[in-house]
Amino acid sequence: MIGKIIKGVAGLYTVIAEGDKTFECKAKGVFRKNGISPLVGDDVEFEVTDPLENEGNILKILKRRNELIRPACANIDQVLIVFAAADPEPNYNLLDRFLVLMMKQSVSAVVCFNKKDIVNDEKLSVIAGNYEASGVKVIFTSVLYGEGAEEIKKILKGKTTILAGPSGVGKSSMMNMLFPDAGMEVGELSRKIKRGKQTTRHTELVRIDDDTYLCDSPGFSSIYLNDIEFKDLKSFFPEFAAYSQDCRFLSCNHINEPDCAVKQAVSDGKISKSRYGNYCLLYDELKKVRKYKE
Repeated sequence: MIGKIIKGVAGLYTVIAEGDKTFECKAKGVFRKNGISPLVGDDVEFEVTDPLENEGNILKILKRRNELIRPACANIDQVLIVFAAADPEPNYNLLDRFLVLMMKQSVSAVVCFNKKDIVNDEKLSVIAGNYEASGVKVIFTSVLYGEGAEEIKKILKGKTTILAGPSGVGKSSMMNMLFPDAGMEVGELSRKIKRGKQTTRHTELVRIDDDTYLCDSPGFSSIYLNDIEFKDLKSFFPEFAAYSQDCRFLSCNHINEPDCAVKQAVSDGKISKSRYGNYCLLYDELKKVRKYKE
């Protein structure tokens, strides 16, 4: 039989097959032997070992369109990155790291800032302005008041989307708003430390309709990009491309070089100072990693 893995916990995989029937499956030992792990989102061939208990074994993982390392999943069309507009304040460095990671893995991204109801229009404009030149779609929602639900549903339609972001920004609440039957546990934000309580402990796909899947994933508080060369980092900031051709040096990294058109664009307000500042921090970080490896 052919099915799709929608959940994986402690070596047991939930596979949904034709007719919405689900089976609890184990992976054959050959996968471990070959260093392969089934992932949520994998299309698999499996056999039924106990039709009464709906149990089976995964025999083969079908060819993957893509594979994300973090969060670990396969065959994803896009990622919906959720941050809070406030409470907690958005960590733009963390967001930019995640966007770089998604670009590296060739997965398109939409950024959603939740809790728009607790910030003013001026701040929303500043947030949007940071990303308007980056090519990333930015939307604002208020899960508390159900605002933005229809726009998100249009973005999700016909695709497999992973919901990602830090803890405490409303991911599980958003999942429940979009698909109440998902029954995701919702945590409360700690008033003392301004960090979210982690409520999602594993990656799980929820089928919204025949061709639409939404995947909640555990929150993250840090992302490391050690496998990217520092000289390649500029290619993951698309807004640089329109100006880099006017730099004095073709190999300009837009850091300390003279007559850099990208730095001039930042000064002129054409490129977000926040985005450029995070680029510089990441560049320095990756350069130190390269030096350490050598």
